[in-house]
Amino acid sequence: MKKGILLNSGISTVISEMGHTDTLVIGDAGLPVPDGVRRIDLAVTAGVPDFATVLDAVLSELQIEMVTIADEIAVKNPKMFSVVKEAVDSAVYSQGKPVAVESVPHEIFKEMTKKAKAVIRTGETTPYSNIILHSGVVF
Repeated sequence: MKKGILLNSGISTVISEMGHTDTLVIGDAGLPVPDGVRRIDLAVTAGVPDFATVLDAVLSELQIEMVTIADEIAVKNPKMFSVVKEAVDSAVYSQGKPVAVESVPHEIFKEMTKKAKAVIRTGETTPYSNIILHSGVVF
């Protein structure tokens, strides 16, 4: 049995197949998943699983060098913006490498999801609880 925090086989598979600069999206229950992009649907009910729990689990296994968030999160969901900032700070600490943070309008964010290896759909129901994780390298 897998020993780490992340137990979902679909997410583990995607992470193991990612190369430098590939992207993985974690989204709220309302984020549209583009045609042709793998959907890993974890949503069970409103709020389950929550965005923060899924983000923490993914970051326990994925080396990142950049994240992209929507501009709107800082104003329209400041609590989740703080959660994202804390998760990124934690990733910087655990990886020992910097992580850039890019902020774009939500419409551009949705366009960017078309190039993702996968979109993980959570049960999160707070606005703009979405992030694009850009894969880094461990060396």
